[in-house]
Amino acid sequence: MRTNPFADALDFLIGNTGDHAGLGPFRFLFVLASTLLVLGSFVIAWRNWQADPTQRSARNIVLWLVRGVLGGMWLEGCLWKLPLPVTDGFSYWLGLTADNAAFSFYGTLLKSVFVPNIAVVDTLVFLSEFSLATALLLGVGVRAVSVLGIGIALNLWIGLYHYQAEWPWTYVFIIMLQVLMISDRTGRALGLDAMLQRRSAAPVLRLIG
Repeated sequence: MRTNPFADALDFLIGNTGDHAGLGPFRFLFVLASTLLVLGSFVIAWRNWQADPTQRSARNIVLWLVRGVLGGMWLEGCLWKLPLPVTDGFSYWLGLTADNAAFSFYGTLLKSVFVPNIAVVDTLVFLSEFSLATALLLGVGVRAVSVLGIGIALNLWIGLYHYQAEWPWTYVFIIMLQVLMISDRTGRALGLDAMLQRRSAAPVLRLIG
């Protein structure tokens, strides 16, 4: 039976997945980090709700939920890049992107640069996805990190373009959701960006949040 998204999310939060088991005792550190991020999202949303009447809208609740689910997806996705520096799963999928890229020059780039330096690439991808998940869950710097999210999803779309088992629309929808994060400034919907905006009118905060 296929795991439904709700059971999958619960198993992830309690550390009951194969990827968690592969971490040994360190699985609990990742479970702790994941739990703190989810709780942090709720706490920040509640503080915004209490402090600012303009935050109390159905629209903000919906944007907060969408941002949180997207952040949760990136958080779950970064787990199988552990333990560093190289995992079998990441090595397998990197090989698939090199063999199934939409453009021959891109496949050549992956094979000649990314694959030989897979330890560095795996580490950078994990850090990028974990940072993206953190920013989306907490609602901080959302516009800036969403550009990173678009780049990661675009890379997967192009890299797995000819892989028959993948549905290309998956990556298109991820890209569109990240565009939504940028266009609607969703960090200001019950997120940390909203709290920072109230405290400061600095141009840099207006740009990234």
